[in-house]
Amino acid sequence: MDRHVIANMGAELGATTTVFPADEQVRAFLASEGREDAFHELLADEGATYDIEDEIDLSSLEPLIAKPSSPGNVVPVAEVVGTPVHQVVVGSSANPGLRDAAVVAATMAGQTVHQDVSLDLNPTSREIVVDLTSMGLLAPLIQSGARLHQAGCLGCIGMGQAPASDRNSLRTFPRNFPGRSGTKDDAVWLCSPETAVAAALTGEITDPRTLTEKFGIDYPDLQMPEEHSTDSRLLIPPPSAEEGAEIELVKGPNIASLPDFDPMPDRLEVPVLLKVGDDISTDEIMPAGNRVLPFRSNIERMADFVFIDVDEEYSKRAKEHKESGEQGGNSAIVAGQNYGQGSSREHAAIAPRFLGLRLVVAKSFARIHWQNLANFGVLALELVEDEDYEKIENGDVLVVEGLPEVLKQGGELEIRNDTKGETYQARHRLSDRQVDLLAAGGLIPTLQQEKAAEVGAASG
Repeated sequence: MDRHVIANMGAELGATTTVFPADEQVRAFLASEGREDAFHELLADEGATYDIEDEIDLSSLEPLIAKPSSPGNVVPVAEVVGTPVHQVVVGSSANPGLRDAAVVAATMAGQTVHQDVSLDLNPTSREIVVDLTSMGLLAPLIQSGARLHQAGCLGCIGMGQAPASDRNSLRTFPRNFPGRSGTKDDAVWLCSPETAVAAALTGEITDPRTLTEKFGIDYPDLQMPEEHSTDSRLLIPPPSAEEGAEIELVKGPNIASLPDFDPMPDRLEVPVLLKVGDDISTDEIMPAGNRVLPFRSNIERMADFVFIDVDEEYSKRAKEHKESGEQGGNSAIVAGQNYGQGSSREHAAIAPRFLGLRLVVAKSFARIHWQNLANFGVLALELVEDEDYEKIENGDVLVVEGLPEVLKQGGELEIRNDTKGETYQARHRLSDRQVDLLAAGGLIPTLQQEKAAEVGAASG
């Protein structure tokens, strides 16, 4: 797994920062891209110490694989050898680079894909396709029976390549949350390109170290190009602020402007319209796939799919409550641990917000989604006592008063359950800046207010 993916997933797992020393490998990569002048050595201070240190014996490492349906459900490949495989997909927007695609292509040279397997390659960029061609690897890959697709997300977010129901799909992607592939009852495994291509050859999960014995295939001795086929002619630079102001936005019938979001009221009185468990991902909040993504520029239409694979009536229920005007049309969700894990898609915050969501009470939050909730004016509170989660039920009316001042007074506040006559202690981790965002209704209203103030000051 490359550094980009580790850094990306580190953030999703709660890390604030992931830093790798800028070594000669980084310099060599930048040089191959014609950007060596951008290299800056980045090292820890001399004598730096760390709270936790871990040592990995590289000679003891063995191929690993993540079982359905979580990136953290990792086991050695040896434990699941022989599991039938019907689809193998290599590449996505967040993984991998030229080397990973080249390993698959070089291994498949002179071989054919197993008759029960569909092998798909999604190159990360056009540059990779050009480099594979110049390395003489593209033709052997296609001749093996593999299918070459355009650069893009594709199968990673369910835009095509959806696997058959209850059939195993091995993918070199960073995520395999339930239903993300576009198939509700999917069985997606995450693995290295070496493990992926081994399964493409054998039709089952296979330890790639056994390919020499099975097929007489040695691990490819790849000679990577010293210079990549970089070409910026197709890149259009963004306009300046002055030029952009003169550009008319052309919107088709399926493109709608962002809805206006009102400020946070001083008092939230909200019914719980949905209670969910642990590790709810952004794919479960706001599904991807070809049924939803065509409406990505239409928040009102996208909102019809919020939580559809968790509770298909949630969107309808939330819309009816919003339209009723009761409690200001606002509502709440209660969740377990790690609410909002997965891709940092802002749609998982903005679409529920459109439906009236103003409060999420959880045992804990995935950090990026927690930030996105604040950006769209949704208050995220963590229960101080986990057992209070069991006490709250669908339909309970929760009350939080004294907003936003109470948020600036400290990290803890009280949630009152008017339905049951109970109170729960909760905490927030919001900065004063984030509290101001909530008060304004979110980041966009805040920026609009700041822009209006600038214009007013200039005209005054």
